[in-house]
Amino acid sequence: MCGVAGSGKTTFALKLEHEGFARLSIDEEIWSTHGRFGVDYPEADYESFKEQAEVKLRGELVRLIQVGRHVVVDFSFWQRQRREEYKQLIGQYGGEWALIHLKVQPDELRQRLLLRSVRMDANAAFPITGEILTRFLNGFETPDGEGEWVIEADMT
Repeated sequence: MCGVAGSGKTTFALKLEHEGFARLSIDEEIWSTHGRFGVDYPEADYESFKEQAEVKLRGELVRLIQVGRHVVVDFSFWQRQRREEYKQLIGQYGGEWALIHLKVQPDELRQRLLLRSVRMDANAAFPITGEILTRFLNGFETPDGEGEWVIEADMT
């Protein structure tokens, strides 16, 4: 999965999970291990918790590939370099990757994130302010020529 916060990665990944895929989510790993951002742990701890969660989930990804499971990796993958690293990792262990880019216009993202901000779950645990969303949008390296499948949000 690849997309900015609010693009629908988790919603799509949950559908795949219901079809039998194993789903790996950094947000849910942090939530289950450490709780809610800014409530159960200080903001300063988030980056190290995120790194720990990713190390654990990379190991789980390899294990699942080795036993022949289909896996959906519910991360943002906003950097091309990170996407390439995971493609190589998956290939190294005999898996086949598919890069699904969920593309949503900024105004729609803002609406979705407003709705998400009132929920109390793992995917709303890290609040995305307007300022953070702008940074995410400016820093997101849109896949182009990476073998991606693009799914655009229907704005109707």
